[in-house]
Amino acid sequence: MMKIIGAAFIIVATSWTGMEAAKQLSLRPQQLRHLKSALQSLEAEIMYGHTPLHEASRKLATQLSKPISFLFETFATKLMESETTVRDAWKESLNDTWKLTALKQGEYEILRQFGETLGRHDRYSQQKQIHLAITHLEREEGDAYDRQIKYEKMVKSLGFLSGLLLIILLM
Repeated sequence: MMKIIGAAFIIVATSWTGMEAAKQLSLRPQQLRHLKSALQSLEAEIMYGHTPLHEASRKLATQLSKPISFLFETFATKLMESETTVRDAWKESLNDTWKLTALKQGEYEILRQFGETLGRHDRYSQQKQIHLAITHLEREEGDAYDRQIKYEKMVKSLGFLSGLLLIILLM
C-alpha cells in the first residue's frame, strides 16, 4: 500500500513539473504579445496624446496584465520618485521585473536597447524606435510560438514518463 501511495506522489510531482515547464513555454508568446501591444499603446500616447512618459507608463500599467504591467508601473514610479534619467529608470525597471517574466535573453536585449533610445529623440524618431522594437519582438514571438508548438506536448509527456521511469527503477 505504501509503495502505491509513494508511486502516486512521484507521478503527481513529475507530472506537475512537466506542466510547469510547459506553462513557461506557453507564457512566453503570450507575454510577448502583451509587450507588443504595450509598445503600440505607448506609441499612441506619445504621438497622438502628447502624454508625458511617466503618465503614459502609469496608464499602460493599469491596462496590461501582470507581469508586463509591473514593468511599466515600476518605470513610472522610478521616473516620478527619483532623480534619474529615463534610460536608467527603464534599465532598473527591466532588471527589477525581469525575473517575474517568462521572457528570454533575446527579448531582454531588445528591451534594453529600446530603453537606450527612450525619451532621447523627438516624437517621430521615437515612433521609429518603437516600430523597430515591435518588429524585433514580432520575430521573437514567432520563435517563441514555434518552440511552444514543438516542445510543449513533449515536456508534459516527459514529466509523466520520467515519473514512470523513476517508479520502475525504485521498485
